[in-house]
Amino acid sequence: MTILHSSLGPNPRLVRMFMIEKGLEEGRDFTRVHYDIISGQNRQDAGYMAKNPQGTTPTLELDDGTCLTESWPICEFIEEQHPEPNLFGASPVERATVRKWARLFDQEVVVPMTMGFRAGAGRPMFAPRLSVVSPEAGVELSAMADEKWRLFDTYLGASDHIALGRFTFADLLIFAFANFGFTVGWKLPEGTGNLARFVQTHNQRACAAVWQEAE
Repeated sequence: MTILHSSLGPNPRLVRMFMIEKGLEEGRDFTRVHYDIISGQNRQDAGYMAKNPQGTTPTLELDDGTCLTESWPICEFIEEQHPEPNLFGASPVERATVRKWARLFDQEVVVPMTMGFRAGAGRPMFAPRLSVVSPEAGVELSAMADEKWRLFDTYLGASDHIALGRFTFADLLIFAFANFGFTVGWKLPEGTGNLARFVQTHNQRACAAVWQEAE
């Protein structure tokens, strides 16, 4: 059976949320192995490092032993295996639109937000791998991310969907990283009422339950 090597954090939870949206069930469609990333279990487990030399999570291990890494490509693989409901778009134009918004959010928000966290509040855990980013730079990166969150609030406007007028991978990505922020004490910056509504709306989705788990 397909194995999802998982942990705390936004990327493993993004994949799990995607699977739930696809109607895939743990135990029936895949098994899940959980790693304690706080203690660094994922980077100390020789078996896991052989599957993913970077030691990151998630990794999707297929029946034939192939190991797929990085949350976005894993989600696209799942989409191809389980096309409905489509979350990346039903046509080339739709898929390009969803990927545009997802890449924009990934570059403009996810990168500075996660780097800011690693250099700041998350520094004790990430210090061995983040010595080149100072705490001062972390503050600036976090501020940069907040500015882009405000920009995405403008893009979102009165809609609850960033692309295609319906729920897509791009929405799931935004929702996942907002919830990641909440778990580490972050709050939506001032002037993001549209995003607050967006989060409240999608908190009603079944996939949102992964953020209530204590692991």
